[in-house]
Amino acid sequence: MEIFELRSTKLENELIALQLVQETDFDKLFEVAADPLIWELHPAKDRYKKEVFQLYFNDALASESSFLVIDKATGDIIGCTRLYDIRPAQSSVAIGYTFLARKYWGGVYNSAMKGLLMEHVFKVVNNVMFHIAATNIRSQKAIGKLGATKVSEVDFDHYGTKLLHYEYRITKYDYYK
Repeated sequence: MEIFELRSTKLENELIALQLVQETDFDKLFEVAADPLIWELHPAKDRYKKEVFQLYFNDALASESSFLVIDKATGDIIGCTRLYDIRPAQSSVAIGYTFLARKYWGGVYNSAMKGLLMEHVFKVVNNVMFHIAATNIRSQKAIGKLGATKVSEVDFDHYGTKLLHYEYRITKYDYYK
């Protein structure tokens, strides 16, 4: 990675730990992802199927910037998230490809996870971007709670299909004020 050292990175707070995804993590992460309700508002509504989740997992490994989300109280893997679209010239990076087990929805875990990543990347960039499918109202509300502002609409390629996503931004200035 050009601007982040991630290979030895383990981020943690009192609730969660984030550690880089390894090839051996597939089965444990798929146990979480196999819940169809996680994906009901997502463009990949069938990601709960093993062969579809395998594509997501392969991309996560290839990115070298995907993290397992681990509940520190139990040691259980509860989801996954990723840094992507790293743009040094624009001083920005995106956080996304995130999912959490349903029992962790609507509470403090999403903000704890995003907070850890933002604290990490704001050491070297000024903007964090989020791309959320136009149909994913749940994630749009969650990112709004973190103080992100919608800045544009973009088409994302999803395995050959263009899908409308909303682009949100949190600046370093806004995050720390």
